[in-house]
Amino acid sequence: MQLFLLAIEWTASPEIVQIGPLSLRWYGLLFALGFLLGLFMVRRMFLAEKAPEEWLDKCFMYMVIGTIIGARLGHVFFYDWGYYSQHLGEIPQIWKGGLASHGGAIGIIIALWFFSRNVSKKPLLWILDKVVVPTALAACFIRLGNLMNSEILGKPTGNDSGFIFKLVDDVPRHPAQLYESVAYLLLFGLLYYTYWYTDKVKKQGYIFGMFLVFAFVARMIIENFKASQGGFETAFGNVLSTGQLLSIPFLIAGLYFMFRPDPKASKAPSA
Repeated sequence: MQLFLLAIEWTASPEIVQIGPLSLRWYGLLFALGFLLGLFMVRRMFLAEKAPEEWLDKCFMYMVIGTIIGARLGHVFFYDWGYYSQHLGEIPQIWKGGLASHGGAIGIIIALWFFSRNVSKKPLLWILDKVVVPTALAACFIRLGNLMNSEILGKPTGNDSGFIFKLVDDVPRHPAQLYESVAYLLLFGLLYYTYWYTDKVKKQGYIFGMFLVFAFVARMIIENFKASQGGFETAFGNVLSTGQLLSIPFLIAGLYFMFRPDPKASKAPSA
């Protein structure tokens, strides 16, 4: 089945404007916009629960650091360790590109564990249920940034329709970045509705689990349309891509948090 009626020549420049040696890039702008909107949304959640507003700046700092370090190390170790093991000095050079969403997810969880232990003194799931809502929107923006960079390419469509990334080649391809961006936008809407308009927020960890399940199911499906990004998929006979293999533990964890017995319910006194 054809997903497109025509070919789209994608010639977008990664740069918005350049002034001397400095340039403003779409990826950086969208990355920052995702974090700023997330800060606004989590602030609203804090106010609704009467949590101290001074926690917010510290939470934001922990998340930014955790995301950048985790995403960078995820790319290094999951996708390109063969190269970076011989070029250790390039590992901190994030401006050259190379961030992995699975590593970013791990980095965020670890960072928020430190936040929960050192700042809020609340269970880790208390903050995770909040930050995953804007995280889905930030992921949508980041994939749009990848689209503007003409990176994380899709597989060739096998016909004359698709996106032709002129900065790369003249082959019509699936816009996998766009597929993933739309999936995360829909997930954001689902999480936002669940948090504000249902009682699921009372079951601590449910919204976090929902994020993991839907985000990584979408990732596993969309990986089928992506060109190989390397990693350790060849060790498994190319049956699953690196992105799909890394998604499995997150998916299992998400199912656990969604469907585990509610600890609060088990403590309720019997009639």
